Amino acid sequence: MSERSKIHLVMGGRVKDPRGLDYENLDEVDLVGVYKDYEEAEEVWRGYAQRTVDDAEMKYVVVHLHKLLEPELPEEE
Repeated sequence: MSERSKIHLVMGGRVKDPRGLDYENLDEVDLVGVYKDYEEAEEVWRGYAQRTVDDAEMKYVVVHLHKLLEPELPEEE
């Protein structure tokens, strides 16, 4: 595994369409936190997603910030 940080953001909120990521109101997006690796972010995301499972318009996601910050880096296996 690389020594580079592979930081991830967990965020969520009410979306206009459950099939997409168009949030209704960006002022109300829940920025849960930034995590050092995908496993930690996924665990947090899962907890938030399970709490809102009955509300189809609430959507939490994991954003791969490292891919946005350094898109030219190749993916590691």
